[in-house]
Amino acid sequence: MASERCPDVGRAGDGVRSPVIAHVDMDAFYVEAELLGRPELRGRKLIVAAAGRSVVLSASYEARADGVRSAMPLSRAQQISPQSLVLEPHMGLYRELSAGIMAYFDTITAAKEQLSVDEAFLDLTGAQRLMGSPQRMGERLRTDIRAQFGLPASVGIADRKFIAKIASQRAKPDGLLLVPPAARLRFLHSLPVNALWGVGAKTAAALEQIGLRTVEQVAQTPREALKQRFGATGEHLHDLAWGHDSRPVTPHREEKSIGAEETFEADLSEDADLHAELLDMAHRVAARLRAAEASAQGVALKLRYKDFTTLTRSSTLHHPTQSAPVLYDQARRLLAGLGERPQPVRLVGLRAERLSRDAAELQLALALDADAEHSAEQAGAWVQAEQALDAVAHRFPKARVQPASVMRRHARGQPG
Repeated sequence: MASERCPDVGRAGDGVRSPVIAHVDMDAFYVEAELLGRPELRGRKLIVAAAGRSVVLSASYEARADGVRSAMPLSRAQQISPQSLVLEPHMGLYRELSAGIMAYFDTITAAKEQLSVDEAFLDLTGAQRLMGSPQRMGERLRTDIRAQFGLPASVGIADRKFIAKIASQRAKPDGLLLVPPAARLRFLHSLPVNALWGVGAKTAAALEQIGLRTVEQVAQTPREALKQRFGATGEHLHDLAWGHDSRPVTPHREEKSIGAEETFEADLSEDADLHAELLDMAHRVAARLRAAEASAQGVALKLRYKDFTTLTRSSTLHHPTQSAPVLYDQARRLLAGLGERPQPVRLVGLRAERLSRDAAELQLALALDADAEHSAEQAGAWVQAEQALDAVAHRFPKARVQPASVMRRHARGQPG
């Protein structure tokens, strides 16, 4: 086990009353899961990805040294790291390990917020009497995960969620970093601006254009100046730069499905009208999936006739999706499968089922969907286009962002 990484940021003791929040992040989770069955490969350059036109799901640190990153096209990864061995993914194994690790977290605290298949926030404030100081808690988490599952984990501990997450990233690989409350600002202000949660390449470039390269420089910039330049994002970044983040660890019950349905003022008989309604619903459901950072592997159609007879049909997708065109195509197939309709339709519904919040599984879906007409890159571009529509809808909540065919139909005053 690697030595604990606790640079000079101070220590917290048993009597600390401020929140104790841990962010636990499994190191190269998919690679390490594969190494459980193939330990002879340890130390080699490894890439977990499906064969053919695919994307990288995970890479060993040896391959990352060559520049290989998650979500990179496999062809590009093999160009920059030709000596890397490509391992076929085993999603069932990853889910099984994830479920075990999350169940272990539940034995430590009831306040667990799972972010993905391989990371979670834990509120350990109430566990200090049982587990000791925050330092000992972090050591215990890493030791137990290694002993029970054979996997390395990096742990960040702080009194703020976003600082705990930054700390776990700084502790990688296989390390522990504690940031006590008294050292919070000293730690934050030593970081580059892109360390702040939510600052991607574009935001970092925009900040650099006005000379802001460190968190400390953002903190010393007047809040109003940042607001004028970046709007609400500027205010948020200023708050983070001063360590302000009051969000608690929030356990939540994951939705089992996400759907939409519509009862029409006038019953519908034409396929074109029903298709337009399904297209509109597919976009609404897909937007909610993306907002929930979820993907669906099942689609269900609900149809209610004029006499209130109700039919439901469902199907399983080849791979999870959060894209409206895929949902719409499957809904049309289900509708066609009902055959000739004996009556006009008064209600139609579309539901995305069997939800997953595993980002890597979604990347694999984009790459492997044998029924898709587009390549992984094109499919990813379509998802990016839908995310752009999400951003427009978020910024202009009163605006209605719809497919052109649906907007034309509504403009003609047709029902629905």
